[in-house]
Amino acid sequence: MDYYIPAEYEVVRTPELCIGCRVCERQCANEVHKFDKDLGKMIADSSKCVNCHRCVSLCPTHALKIVKSDDTYKLNYNWTMQTMNEVYRQANTGGVLLSSMGNPTVGPIYFDKILVNASQVTNPPIDPLREPMETVVYLGKKDVDIQRDENGRLIDNLPPQLKLTTPIMFSAMSYGSISYNAHESLARAAEELGIYYNTGEGGLHQDFYKYGKNTIVQVASGRFGVHEQYLNSAAAIEIKMGQGAKPGIGGHLPGMKISDDVSKTRMIPKGVDAISPAPHHDIYSIEDLRQLIFSLKEATAYKKPVIVKVAAVHNVAAIASGIARSGADIIAIDGYRGGTGAAPTRIRNNVGIPIELALAQVDERLRQEGIRDSVSIVVGGSIHSSSDVVKAIALGADACYIATAALMALGCHLCRSCHTGKCNWGIATQRPDLVKRLNPDIGYKRLVNLVNAWTHEIQEMMGGMGLNSIEALRGNRLMLRGIGLNETELKILGIHHAGESM
Repeated sequence: MDYYIPAEYEVVRTPELCIGCRVCERQCANEVHKFDKDLGKMIADSSKCVNCHRCVSLCPTHALKIVKSDDTYKLNYNWTMQTMNEVYRQANTGGVLLSSMGNPTVGPIYFDKILVNASQVTNPPIDPLREPMETVVYLGKKDVDIQRDENGRLIDNLPPQLKLTTPIMFSAMSYGSISYNAHESLARAAEELGIYYNTGEGGLHQDFYKYGKNTIVQVASGRFGVHEQYLNSAAAIEIKMGQGAKPGIGGHLPGMKISDDVSKTRMIPKGVDAISPAPHHDIYSIEDLRQLIFSLKEATAYKKPVIVKVAAVHNVAAIASGIARSGADIIAIDGYRGGTGAAPTRIRNNVGIPIELALAQVDERLRQEGIRDSVSIVVGGSIHSSSDVVKAIALGADACYIATAALMALGCHLCRSCHTGKCNWGIATQRPDLVKRLNPDIGYKRLVNLVNAWTHEIQEMMGGMGLNSIEALRGNRLMLRGIGLNETELKILGIHHAGESM
């Protein structure tokens, strides 16, 4: 404990409602609550509270609430309380500040400053309840000549494609960073929905090979759990070059999360930190990346599309151009507000750019160079809702990755303490007593519900625009208008301001 730092949250207990059942004590992995025999009542150590809301949610008499502490330092707009606390923590430990679950700082969320156009009279809307709406998406190269057989029928000469029933996939979250039950929930939901989930860089548990038709496996710099069976078990392979929460930084899974099962799956020693290097030590150029792409295609008999995942950084358009020419089938771009189990706080909050700006620039660059059909684009990094998906597709994406929203569907309350391994909701933990709190029979159904709900909303928004297919929406920036954006931002996004005539 650092005595310089006051508690961030305060546990408030209503004595008249508390019956001393000790549910809060049993449910809190942070040991905030305990029963004081001398006082004959429950007490709380607020300094340990991370505001996960587990105790509040399960208190049978609603005797608890968590409030932001009003204890504060002398007001200073230059040195905020958070900045001062971070200095105290580093002075106490000598370590790098770590954070979880995305960037919570104040900053522009461009999706919220983009409005969608709607049809009225001359171009009437479409009723999605009574007319067909096509949400199926195919991801992969489409730069082939149209060919027909002797009967005039189209010949399917496309390279391998991923077929999605809706333009949403579950983004990379590794086994180890999240629990077995969380992975099972994602895999089962992807199978039922007809979409895909991404293993992340932690390999694939042997129990989940049966979901291979709906699985994207990842090859990261640490090569954890990568072998021939792993590669061939999946529908697609993703090479992770970077991620939005920590561009230019490798991965780090604390040794306390390396259980027997995680050790076996990742093919690393139990209890030892799993550290991925920042670069792939066989990739220092686009030519090197091309070599790995075709090595993976060769290992899988050219039956799997290969995805290259990069973080949204300032020169991402040029990077994407190189990736498209390197033989990749799909580019995944992760914005700087993306979540992760653990990231250096300074990197998370200060490196990278918003996904909206990166996406618009990548789509425009590939179109200008005449290679947009050479590659599909998938984007992630704080996709909050179905409207964000619609706006991303109109800006040029083929589909979206979601991760934080998916974890919230499983019960995550964004307490941002994933790196401690004490997730009270059974998601970002390997402790057996905590893992069992997430029931995959319930979890996968909640994920299915979420994606189905978003799909219905996507259909309604498309219908309102007078469009009946995702393909008609992709890159259709005429359907977007900005509000409260300056000329530079509008130019980068490639859209007009609301109220502006064409």
